[in-house]
Amino acid sequence: MKRENVTEMFTRLREFNPKPTTELDYSSPFELLIAVILSAQATDVGVNKATRRLYPLANTPQAILNLGEEGLKRHISTIGLFNAKAKNVIATCRILVDEHDGEVPRDREALEALPGVGRKTANVVLNTAFGEPTIAVDTHIFRVANRTGLAKGKDVRQVEDKLMRSVPAEFRLDAHHWLILHGRYVCKARKPECPTCLIRDLCSFRPKTME
Repeated sequence: MKRENVTEMFTRLREFNPKPTTELDYSSPFELLIAVILSAQATDVGVNKATRRLYPLANTPQAILNLGEEGLKRHISTIGLFNAKAKNVIATCRILVDEHDGEVPRDREALEALPGVGRKTANVVLNTAFGEPTIAVDTHIFRVANRTGLAKGKDVRQVEDKLMRSVPAEFRLDAHHWLILHGRYVCKARKPECPTCLIRDLCSFRPKTME
């Protein structure tokens, strides 16, 4: 995609949604971190239902440790892969208490050292909780970046690196949210809603839907 088209694309997305944010419910960096860990292969809606039950009782690393793994499972059992996620969350909370004074580190290496936290999760936390201009590439963003021609790549890291080079600095902080929402609600996997797409004329996706 030509640079002028990239600028136009994000200008339109910004005009449509000036202050985009995650659809996960959270009120602290720790709540966001746990929500993102729980969201792997799960919907934000499903995660929010679980955390609305969990966070009023335990929304700090020590409080979740006090619940214990079995106690945590009872609150997140409606989420896919909850057994493995409970184990990771407990291990993460232990590290946060023992090594970070119960605080979420604002450091990629430290974040990625936490159980259940990979590069994508670290990028989400750095961007959404701490205001870092990172771009977390999930399946929605991977699809949008490749379809539109914004940043074509064979894997998520390649797409992320290309996005960090191609997205103008003024849009980089919010680019993650604009792209994921666009992929979730407009540029859908099975039937993209091309006729109502804000960036239809800028997009290189050839098999556009007609209705």
